[in-house]
Amino acid sequence: MTLKPIELVRNYHERTKHKLDGYARGPEFLDWDQQPDPFRRFAGAGVTELPLLSQDAKTDEPGYQLATVAALLELSLGLSVWKQFGADRWALRCNPSSGNLHPTEGYVIATAIDGIENGVYHYAPREHALEQRGIAKNSATAPQLLIGLSSIMWRESWKYGERAFRYVQLDTGHALGAIRYAAEVLGLQVTLLDVSDDEISHLLGIDRDVDFTGAEKEHPDLLLQIHINKVARPVVFPVIDAWNGSANPLGRSPHPQWEIIDKVAAATRCDSPMEMRRPRSVFPEPLPRENRHSLTQLIRQRRSAQAFISMQSTLSLNRFYRILDALLPRAQQAPLDVWRLPCLIHPVLFVHRVEELPPGLYAFPRRDEAREKLKAAMNQEFNWEKPQSCPPHLPLYQLLQADAQEAARTISCHQEIASSSAFSLGMLAEFESGLSCGPCGYRHMYWEAGLLGQILYLEAEAADIRGTGIGCFFDDNFHQLLGLEGTEFQSLYHFTVGMPAIDTRLEDLPPYSHLSRAASHD
Repeated sequence: MTLKPIELVRNYHERTKHKLDGYARGPEFLDWDQQPDPFRRFAGAGVTELPLLSQDAKTDEPGYQLATVAALLELSLGLSVWKQFGADRWALRCNPSSGNLHPTEGYVIATAIDGIENGVYHYAPREHALEQRGIAKNSATAPQLLIGLSSIMWRESWKYGERAFRYVQLDTGHALGAIRYAAEVLGLQVTLLDVSDDEISHLLGIDRDVDFTGAEKEHPDLLLQIHINKVARPVVFPVIDAWNGSANPLGRSPHPQWEIIDKVAAATRCDSPMEMRRPRSVFPEPLPRENRHSLTQLIRQRRSAQAFISMQSTLSLNRFYRILDALLPRAQQAPLDVWRLPCLIHPVLFVHRVEELPPGLYAFPRRDEAREKLKAAMNQEFNWEKPQSCPPHLPLYQLLQADAQEAARTISCHQEIASSSAFSLGMLAEFESGLSCGPCGYRHMYWEAGLLGQILYLEAEAADIRGTGIGCFFDDNFHQLLGLEGTEFQSLYHFTVGMPAIDTRLEDLPPYSHLSRAASHD
C-alpha cells in the first residue's frame, strides 16, 4: 500500500525512535574504508580564493564585497580548528554536526558584489574558496547576496542508518544559526526566504543530474538573503548562462541503501513557499551577559563537549537564566530574528547543578499558549511552580523536585554526559501543529530545534562552560516520564551543558595553517 506523504512522515518518525529494548535501524558495523569525504568539490569549476580574517574579526561599515562574503562564510561554515592524535588528523567547523559528518553544503548567489563575478558558487570550506558553478548572464546593478543550503543524506546515514534524516535536519538548523551569528558580527541582516524546494534546487544547480554522475545527490534545504538594511530589497533570481563543474563522489559505490530516508526526503519536499509568520515580541531586553569574549571568539572556540567534570559543572543562577533568556523568540534579536516560521519547540530541563535552584524537572514553554497545552498534556501531578528567583519574563516552571540524574542518563541512551552536567534538556515540539501545515513542517521543526541548539552552544561558551547536542535518546520513555500520550508533543533533540573534561592527548592546530595565504593569520 502506498502511503500518503503525511502518513509516511508519521511512519518514519515512529520507526526511527530509539527504545530501551532496541535502537532504530542502523549499520551493524562501520566500514571505515567507506567513511564519507567531509569535503565536496566540483572538478572543472573556476576557483576564487577568499581572504582570511585576523583572529578577532573587526569590520568597517558593512558592504557588498568579497571580504564581507569571505568573513561571513569563514565564521559560519568554515573550519574552526584541526584536531590531531598521533597520525590521525580531522577538522572541526564553526557549524556543529552530528558525528562531525557535515551533510550541509553552502552556496553563494552573488549579483553586483565587488570582487565576485555574477553567478552561483559552491563554498569549499577546507580551501576557504568559492567554486563558480553557474555564470549569470543578466547584468543587474543592484547588489544582492543569497546563501543557499543543501544536504547530502548519505554522510549521516553511513553512521546512523535510518535515524540520519533527523540529524541532517538538525544540522540545517545549526547552520542557519551559525550564519545568523556570523552576520551579526559583520553588521548584516539575514532573511529566510519563502521559496519552494524546486526553486532552490534550480537556483543552486543541484537538480542537474549530469553534474552529479557517480556522486551523491544533494537535497535542497533553505535560501537566505543577506542584506545591510533592516528591510531587504525584493529578490531577483539570476539567469544562469552556463554551468561548470562535476561533483566528486564522497565514498566508494555502492552505498548501503536506507530506502526510508529517500522516501521521507521526497515526502517532506516543500512544493510551495513556506508560510512565514514572524513571532510577536513581548519580552523585555535580553538579560546582560558577562562580556569576557567577543562574539567572534565564541564562534571560533565553540566545541562539542565529549565529557563533563561533574564536581565542576555547577552553574551560577544568573548564567543559567541568561542561557534560557537567549532562547526566547524575540523578533528583533539575533539569531532568532531569522526564524519567521511558527515557534513550536519547548525545552524540558533536567536541572542537576545550578546554584540556588533545587534539582529536578522544569518546563520552559517559549510561547504563552504552549504553557496551557503542555500543562494539560503532561502528568497532572506536576507542580508548575515558578522559582522565586526567576525573572518575571522567563517562563520557567518547576514540574518536580528530585534528583533527575539517573533519569536523564537513562533517557539519553545511558550517556553519562546527560547527568554529569549542570543541566540537560529535551526539546518538545508541538508535533501535530507542526504537521498541520503539511509534511515539510516535519523538517521545519527540526530546523528550529537545531537553531536553539546553536544558541545553547554559544551561550554555554559565553558562560565559560560547554555544551553538546544529544541525538541518541529514548523518545517514548521521555514522553512517558512527562505523562505525555499520543503525538501532540514529540521530543526531537536533547542537549546538555557543563564543565568539559579536556582530552589533553589531542593537539589543536590552526584551522587554515595548511593554506599558504594563512601564514600571517593563524
